[in-house]
Parts: sequence; structure tokens; C-alpha cells
Amino acid sequence: MESPIQYHLIKKEKHTGARLGEIVTPHGTFPTPMFMPVGTQATVKAMSPEQLAEMGAGIILANTYHLWLRPGPEIVEEAGGLHPFMNWPKGILTDSGGFQVFSLAKMRDITEEGVHFKNHLNGAKMFLSPEKAIHIENALGPDIMMSFDECPPFFESYDYVKKSVARTSRWAERGLKAHRNPDKQGLFGIVQGAGFKDLREQSAKDLVSMDFPGYSIGGLSVGESKAEMNHVLDFTTPLLPENKPRYLMGVGSPDALIDGVLRGIDMFDCVLPTRIARNGTVMTSHGRLVVKNAKYAHDFGPMDDNCDCYACRNYSRAYIRHLIKSDETFGIHLTTYHNLYFLIHLMGDVRQAIMDDNLLEFRQDFFERYGLNQENARNF
Repeated sequence: MESPIQYHLIKKEKHTGARLGEIVTPHGTFPTPMFMPVGTQATVKAMSPEQLAEMGAGIILANTYHLWLRPGPEIVEEAGGLHPFMNWPKGILTDSGGFQVFSLAKMRDITEEGVHFKNHLNGAKMFLSPEKAIHIENALGPDIMMSFDECPPFFESYDYVKKSVARTSRWAERGLKAHRNPDKQGLFGIVQGAGFKDLREQSAKDLVSMDFPGYSIGGLSVGESKAEMNHVLDFTTPLLPENKPRYLMGVGSPDALIDGVLRGIDMFDCVLPTRIARNGTVMTSHGRLVVKNAKYAHDFGPMDDNCDCYACRNYSRAYIRHLIKSDETFGIHLTTYHNLYFLIHLMGDVRQAIMDDNLLEFRQDFFERYGLNQENARNF
């Protein structure tokens, strides 16, 4: 059976591991590398699907754990799946809910069968297993589903992570067997192992042997340094098949996106751009800017003078500051729009740099303009 998710490699950059490609899904094809906006509750906060489409988003992420709690997978399935439910015609990826269980849930108890926990909304007792997670994702109807895994802390002990990786591999195999729609939905495996090279190797070996249509790298951007994350990517990404998508979970700062691409990653997601937007912080070509600060009260220029997004074309820093200080939701809409546009278009520039074989030069120029230091850079 041919997988509903196909990766096509267009070009590899000469001097790095960066890849230019495209991913084919049942709801359209999108170019890679790509940043995926996060729509936790089947909506990207403060944004409409139409606006996401117009800025070039090819796929968005929805959250299995939260949609399980409300409105419930039965309602989404009755609506025909997430695509018609949220009026989004392009690709959708759902996580398995595992990360939320381990980060949000109260009083969790991990067993071989699954995880018993109390949900973070009302304390109700719940249970999530690999089979249950896959059945929920089947009902939600995304193009790409994630396996149910355990995401151990980066600085957990070697013995614990070793046992966790073995359990995640067993859970991945159980999830594959439970998958009801392999001809319509692609299920990705998740490589774990914290910062331990041999455990990352074992995890990748286990998952690649199961022949998933795509692979993600989990357990990063959870408190370790950028240098530590890049080090793990250096030895983990080459373990994954070249003919399938590679997805780095939960990463969305501009420097981490560029450094991930340099190491062969195709897909990224993160709540960072929408979360900081709600606090009045925006990403610009000159670095981060806190538009709600007092010094912008009389600044009638755009948030970013090098940006042509809707917000920057039409509204000033002074006006957006006024909206946010006045608790007007339109201000949050404008900062969110800009941040997502910034990252999606940054990835477009990255794709062009790969095509031109000058991604390292692009990185150096961007880091200098953005005010980032070069200490964590790898010498390619």
C-alpha cells in the first residue's frame, strides 16, 4: 500500500545537510523546509484559516490531547474531520497527546499499558494508551498523525531514558497495529533518547525498522541549550531515511529553524510566535521588538520596515501599542499575524538560499541583523 504522505527531494545544498523538497498529503502539497503554525484547539489563536492560507501556510498542527477533552473526537468525526470542522482545506498534523499528558496532567502514572492521569481542566481520571491515541487521531482525520510516545526530560538519568526509549518503541509498534486508515493518514514515528547518542541511535533503528512514512525528533527544546540541541541533531538526523520527511517537534525561534534546516530538518512547529505575540512581542528583521513598550507610543512606523505583511503595511507601532495596552484583541491579531508571516516567509527565504547554495551566508547575515551571537554555530 502506498503511503498517503510522500516526500520528494528537489535539491540538497552543497555545503550542508539542508534539503529543499516538498511533501505530498491528501490535502495538498507544501514546500519544505516549512514552519507549521500551531492550532491547539482546531484554531490558530487570533487568526482565520483564510489569513493563514494567504500568508503561505501549507500545513498546521492541531492538538490531540486538547481536542480529546473538548469538543471530543466524536463531534469532530461527525463534522467530517478537522478539515471541514475548522474550514481548513490544506494539510493538518496532529500530535499524539503524549507531550501534554507528561507536561500538563496531574498525578500521572506510567505503565506498560499506557498512562493514567488526571486532566488539567477538572481533575477527572483519564487513561491514554497507544491504541487510544491512534483511535482519537483517526477520528480527528488529519493528514499526518504522530505516534504516542513518552517525552522524558532532557537531563533525566541514562537508565531512565533507556527504559523510556524501549517503551516508546513498543508503543510505536502498537500504534502502527491500531492505525485504521493507513491509506488516508500517514503515521510518523518519534525518535527519543534525550542527549544520549547511543539511545538516539537505538530509537531511530527501532522506528526505521517499522517503516513509518515519516519521522520526527522529539525531546528537544525542553530546557537544554541551543548548542546541546544542535549536537543531538548532528548525530540524530543522519540516522533517518533520506526519502522521508524529518520533523523537529516544538521548535520555532528563527535561529533554531535555520540551524535545524542546516542539519537536514524539513518540518517545524512551535507556539512561540503566537504566544509572544499575545505579550506584545514581535519578531523583526532587526531582532525581537516589544511593541507595547513606552518608547513606541509616538512611533508611527511599521513593526518591521522590511516586512510587507498586512499588519506592517497598514498599522503603526504606536497604534498597535495602544491596542495592546487597552486590551483590544485586534492588537493581538496584528502581532500574531506578523509573527506567523515572519516565520513562514523566513522559511521561504531559507528555501531560496538552499536553491542558491548559500545558506551559510544567509545564516550569518540573518544572525547579525537579528542580533544573535555565533557561539553555538557549528563549523560546516
